[in-house]
Amino acid sequence: MTIFRPKFITFDCYGTLTRFRMADMAREMFADRVSAENMPMFVRQFAAYRLDEVLDQWKPYEEVVKNAVKRTCARWNVQTTDEEAGKFYQAVPTWGPHADVPEPLARVAKEFPLVIFSNASDDQIQQNVDKLGAPFHKVFTAQQAQAYKPRLRAFEYMLDNLNCNPEDVLHVSSSLRYDLMPASDMGIKNKVFVARGHEPSTPHYGYTEITDIGGLPGVVGL
Repeated sequence: MTIFRPKFITFDCYGTLTRFRMADMAREMFADRVSAENMPMFVRQFAAYRLDEVLDQWKPYEEVVKNAVKRTCARWNVQTTDEEAGKFYQAVPTWGPHADVPEPLARVAKEFPLVIFSNASDDQIQQNVDKLGAPFHKVFTAQQAQAYKPRLRAFEYMLDNLNCNPEDVLHVSSSLRYDLMPASDMGIKNKVFVARGHEPSTPHYGYTEITDIGGLPGVVGL
């Protein structure tokens, strides 16, 4: 079997590499205002509002997060404050990687240039990247692109700045909605879905599925 050797391996960061704790924080912060029975839907809608917030023209990530918190709370008639909503944004750079990430990522980095495109702000992302335990060739953000994934403009920015074509990269993400669906639309044929349980597998989009980053070296023949 021929193993694809990409010019770059490109990654989503939050959720795929970094353990993204928005849902955990919501469960902890609103436990006194949202019942245990309603909490799963509250958390699900919080995620949906974050997605909805990035589909329009770019705005700072702090606004994305705060707006999503406030819209979710308004839907559930739950009281919150700007200060409380801001705690979610402030927590992001403190989050480290999933336990399965550092060792295999460092192994892959010895053979391939690694790239991140993250729906992040420039003043936060490097603190998360520094915790991943591997060198990155480039780190791109939505702030730089002035567009968030899943907008195609975000992927265009990444490919243009890497000076490469869609067929040159292997894109790795735990999200179909943010990454692998638009990546497929962009003509990125080589994709890896990290099945962390955020979203169900949808094989129609044509990817290799792994349970964690420990499976990535095998995908690229290491």
